[in-house]
Amino acid sequence: MNRVAYVKPNFPVDAFAGTAIYYIRYRVPYPEGLLTDLVARAGITGKGRLLDLACGPGRVALALVASFQEIWAIDLEPEMIVVGQQEAIQREVNNITWMVGKAEELEAPPASFALITIGEAFHRLDQQRVAKHTLQWLQPGGCVAILGGYGLTSGTEPWQCLVAAIVRQWTRRTAAHNAVSAPPQPGSGPDHNERVLRATGFAEVASYSFIAPYDWTIDTIIGNLYSTSFCSKHVLGDNAAAFEAELKAALLAYDPSGKYHEQMRFGYTLGRKPP
Repeated sequence: MNRVAYVKPNFPVDAFAGTAIYYIRYRVPYPEGLLTDLVARAGITGKGRLLDLACGPGRVALALVASFQEIWAIDLEPEMIVVGQQEAIQREVNNITWMVGKAEELEAPPASFALITIGEAFHRLDQQRVAKHTLQWLQPGGCVAILGGYGLTSGTEPWQCLVAAIVRQWTRRTAAHNAVSAPPQPGSGPDHNERVLRATGFAEVASYSFIAPYDWTIDTIIGNLYSTSFCSKHVLGDNAAAFEAELKAALLAYDPSGKYHEQMRFGYTLGRKPP
C-alpha cells in the first residue's frame, strides 16, 4: 500500500504553496527516451529500490515505478505528497512509500538503494550534504541521477520571450508588495552538478541531454507557470486574474491559433558509487 511517514521538516519558505495540483497536471513529463536511457545506464534490473529526493508529487517516482520493486519518495511540502498519493491511487500504483520532510534529514540504511533521483530540485538542497548521504545510501555500483529541464520562460522561441517578459512584469509588481520570494539558490546546471558529484567521490560522472518536441496551449502555459515557485497563484495573489488576462491577450495577438511549439530540452547528470 502507499504509506506516509513524517521526517522532521525545517524549511521556512513555502515556495511551492498551492502549486501541487498544477505541478502534477502541467509539468511536462520527462521524455521516455531519457527515462529509458537512465534506467539502462544505471543498470536497473527491476528488482531494486529507488529513492526519489525532493520528489514533488512524484513526477520521477511515478514515471519509473515499473523499473523498481520498491520506491521511497520524500518532499518537504505535505501538499505535494498528498497529490502524489492521489495520483498513485488513480494509477493503481502501490509500491511507493511517501514521506514528508527534508531530503537532508532523511534517515535511511546504508547501501539500500539501487538508484537515487533528484528531479529539478538539487539547486534547492544542501548539495554537499545530500551528495554525501546519497553516496552512503547507495549500494556499491548504484547511481545517483540529477534530472532537469529548461523552464518555459527560459526558452528562445518568440512566444516564450513574450511570456517571460509578462511574467517578469507581474512578479516585479508582486515583489513590490512584499510577496514571498524564492530563497537564494546555490549553483546549478550539468557542469556544476558534475563537480559536486566528483568532489563527493562518485565515479563515471557524466551528463546526458535530450530534446523533445512539445505543443503548448494557453491553458497549459498558465498551468505550468502556476506550478512554479516564482509565478504561482500564491505569489501573484490578487493579481492572478489580471496576469492571466494580459498573458492570454498577448499570446492570442501573437498567434490566434492558441498553439505554441517548442523543442524542449531535458537532461540528467549521473554518478556511480564505486564498487
